[in-house]
Amino acid sequence: MASLQEASDLQNVVTISARRFEESPFIARTANPAMIRGVYADRFFPIYLGEDVIEKYWALRQRALIFDVPEKPVEIAGPDAVPFLERVLSRRVSTMREGRGYYAIACTPQGGVFMDGVVFRLGQDRFWYVQADGPFETWLIAHSGGFDVSISDPKSRVLQIQGPASIDIMKAASGGAIDDTMGYFRSGFFDLGGQTLYVSRTGFTNELGFEIYTDGQRTDHLALWDHLMSCGAPHGLEFSSARAMTIRRIEGGILGNLSDIDTSMTPFEAGLGPFVDMEKGDFIGRSALVDRDRRPVLFGITCQTAVPAAGSVILDADRTVGRITAGVPSPTLGCGVGYARFFAPDDWIGRTMRFSLPNGETHEGQIVDLPFFDKEKHIVRGIDRQIPARRASMPFDAR
Repeated sequence: MASLQEASDLQNVVTISARRFEESPFIARTANPAMIRGVYADRFFPIYLGEDVIEKYWALRQRALIFDVPEKPVEIAGPDAVPFLERVLSRRVSTMREGRGYYAIACTPQGGVFMDGVVFRLGQDRFWYVQADGPFETWLIAHSGGFDVSISDPKSRVLQIQGPASIDIMKAASGGAIDDTMGYFRSGFFDLGGQTLYVSRTGFTNELGFEIYTDGQRTDHLALWDHLMSCGAPHGLEFSSARAMTIRRIEGGILGNLSDIDTSMTPFEAGLGPFVDMEKGDFIGRSALVDRDRRPVLFGITCQTAVPAAGSVILDADRTVGRITAGVPSPTLGCGVGYARFFAPDDWIGRTMRFSLPNGETHEGQIVDLPFFDKEKHIVRGIDRQIPARRASMPFDAR
């Protein structure tokens, strides 16, 4: 692991097997001896800190957590920024207002899901696409021929503050500039402890929350961290690895690129048809999608006896009909939940299916629609502010 002095430098990278991965500029505040890190979008991030994950989950649901996340903003700017994004994204962006964010998908020419993320309009001809895992910056450059645009890495690292106390924390951190009037998927520049930074009311948990985007080397990252933690302390803010976030994002039906969705499935199969605007004109993958089946093949599965593990096969009698892409214990529902990806569309919802875990155990699960609860998204939109009561226990050991 790099020294703390080295780790505070945003440009610090670590070379592993000839690949260079970017170190977090917050590592001096987040590292501990139990830290286990992963790589996502070529950036290190903490996936485990030795914490009690269920305790952190309830801190997220009842107070707030701060996450050092690896999602990567890519800047698209120039006179042709709008027509270029109309070409590479399946969602119309020309009608976006400044300070607005859209969830948007990029498809392959064959109609598969190449990338998902959120596009923000920072100015008339300036956009950020906050990408998931995958080589999206290279993809954009490869398709930019004939467009007067620049594709660049703004070197922005992202923090997420998520949970019901997040509005009070961000209000304190911004001197009152951020409050309840900031709508879901709205964004803008705000002064946070003397530093002007981009903030959006978004996140990866389906809890009320915000994302804070640093400004490359111009940002004093450790001062920002200390400011946020100081403002959050009266509201019970804690730092967490990604594990609590993973539980909540799966409960909330948020899909992971390259794990739950990939180039082998269309947005329709992933249940993301509402984010494909077939009427907006041509975009990469449109012609391949015109005659494709619009029915989804990705659903939820609940289980009272085990956590559906990634890689488990789904059985209809003795026939394998799908697989589990991800699974977690759901402390709110008191059972195991996961994503069930079927090989073909059918009337799967409401059916009881068997699945075989990688260790050979077989369990029964119920196929359900996504998300697993709060289908109207009242929590993330701030309509439902009720603090959830904690369940006493799970029906099996999920730790």
